[in-house]
Amino acid sequence: MVVPELRAWRAARPHVVRVARSVRPQLVRAVGAVKPPLVRATGAVKPLVTRPFSTVQFTAGAATLGLVVAATVVTAAGPWDSTGQRTAERDWAASRELAGGADHGHVSGTSGKEPQSAPSAPSVLTGLGGSVGSVPSPTEKALADVLGPLLDDPSLGSERSAAVVDLTTGKRLYGKAAGEALTPASTTKIATAVAALTAAGADHRIKTRTVLEPGTEKIVLVGGGDPTLTAREDAEGNASLRTLADDTARALKARKTGKVTLSYDTSLYEGPVTHPIWAHDHTNLAPVTALMADEGRLDDSSSGAADRSPEPAADAAGKFADLLKDRGIKTTTPAPAKATGKAEALATVQSPPLSTLVEHMLTSSDNDIAEALARQTALASGEPASFKGGSTAIRTQLKKLGLPLKGVEFADGSGLDRADKLTADLLTALLAEAADPARPDLRPVLTGLPVAGFTGTLVKRYADQPGTGVVRAKTGTLTGVHTLAGTVVDTEGRLLSFAFLTASDRPTDPTATQRTLDRLASTLATCGCN
Repeated sequence: MVVPELRAWRAARPHVVRVARSVRPQLVRAVGAVKPPLVRATGAVKPLVTRPFSTVQFTAGAATLGLVVAATVVTAAGPWDSTGQRTAERDWAASRELAGGADHGHVSGTSGKEPQSAPSAPSVLTGLGGSVGSVPSPTEKALADVLGPLLDDPSLGSERSAAVVDLTTGKRLYGKAAGEALTPASTTKIATAVAALTAAGADHRIKTRTVLEPGTEKIVLVGGGDPTLTAREDAEGNASLRTLADDTARALKARKTGKVTLSYDTSLYEGPVTHPIWAHDHTNLAPVTALMADEGRLDDSSSGAADRSPEPAADAAGKFADLLKDRGIKTTTPAPAKATGKAEALATVQSPPLSTLVEHMLTSSDNDIAEALARQTALASGEPASFKGGSTAIRTQLKKLGLPLKGVEFADGSGLDRADKLTADLLTALLAEAADPARPDLRPVLTGLPVAGFTGTLVKRYADQPGTGVVRAKTGTLTGVHTLAGTVVDTEGRLLSFAFLTASDRPTDPTATQRTLDRLASTLATCGCN
């Protein structure tokens, strides 16, 4: 029987062939890197298929093997975009003509029957509350035997805490000073993500709009707090300042208006706009305002450190004025002003949903998005949209979820402030909450975590370590502070969350400290520990 090619595949095949040829050397190297964990994963799965097994055993075991293979192929297949999803993968999915998967029926044209699409595959991991089955859980003693020596490594500095939780049962399997609050650095973003999704909702979008004051020719560009608003030609799925200018110009021309007075409104946010870090670092976070374009970056970068404008709102308004001019609308030099309640709507653009912003924030450790999400949490919680209001709102939302907050302090949403204090118990509890099948709205917290050795802030870590492609974790780094919190599937197929926090008054060697943290997570990946 000959199965005809889909039209989408025929069109894409030349491109796939070119991609395959270009990535072949990288793929060979990648397969070499993952061969040891792949062999171990195969060994872990093989016993499961030679004796009676539960769904959770099979699916979690298969996930261990599948993630290693998939991570290698996905990385080889194409670049990752700002949302943490491959552009090539997204385009391929959009081009498919059938709703299901493989054809399990007759071939169209040979029997007169149309092919039937295959049913969607079930989830490959069971979250908190799922069936435990007969897969054994790691024991505290076994975990202590393998994690203890690593946690005693001098490279971790003078303070360290750790926790490991079984995400199927919610039980803490291991703890070392797990309730001791330490500076978490960017692992704070996990708390910010959970709080924002809980308060505002995964589908919430942030609006940027223009309004016309009645009876005048005064328009106001009103910021809604969208840090992903862009003035670039390719918006890459983000809200576009160019689209807003198109729609605004069209609305003004319909009113036969060709010249306006332009103002910009940042009144949604309150309090200081600069983070304490701004005094000595202008590269990791722009002034936090309700209006900015491209995160106030002064170069063409879209992630990582970059010089930032001290006046991102004024710069965004200036770019908007230029865009209006290009579209035949003359404006005055923009000035700050608050729109009145009687102002008439002209045009609006919206950010991607909060779920996408959360994934981007966690994958790239984006500080600007983190602080914006803290303020969205404050707005949804009835708090002032400020550093203090955001911190209060994050705590309020986590308290509603019943999470352990003893000794915990929030000073910002990004983790750049050393006044932040989190515990390993809280970080693992946050990940357990995100894994709960009853909380699908929190799933972006897990899917946004970088994949060890492949994506985001872990792309250059885990060289020659068995956690490559299996560990998913958020990093945290400040001078003298190194943290790691995320998820991993062990060799028995148990899905675990972990958190390791370290601090030292005398800064350690960052490379050595991070490598030890990576070894801790890799140890969980290779340890049945039962």
